[in-house]
Amino acid sequence: QMVLGCRSSHGGNEYDQIVSGDHMVMQLHAWDIDHHHDEFLGKKSLKSRGNGLVLWFRVDDIDAALTRIKKAKAKVLKKVGVNPNANHREIWLQDLDGYTVVIAGRYGDV
Repeated sequence: QMVLGCRSSHGGNEYDQIVSGDHMVMQLHAWDIDHHHDEFLGKKSLKSRGNGLVLWFRVDDIDAALTRIKKAKAKVLKKVGVNPNANHREIWLQDLDGYTVVIAGRYGDV
């Protein structure tokens, strides 16, 4: 939330919605809580739930996001650099649950 400049709109241990302004960015569900959507959320028995999954977020102000990343002391997997294919800057992080998260600037921000 801090890195993306978002906030919690639901706030709970089992379920939350992360929003930017009035727009929902994502919904989060705790793994250790039984949900009626378990068949779609994955198998709790698997050790690596995020293997093969990369969450990409585009931000309007990559420099502000980089400041928030530093302040949050986020685990950086790949330092900020230019993605020549997308013509933007991006940084690769690992979230607290072990998922890979990419924060990318707007196309042509370089």
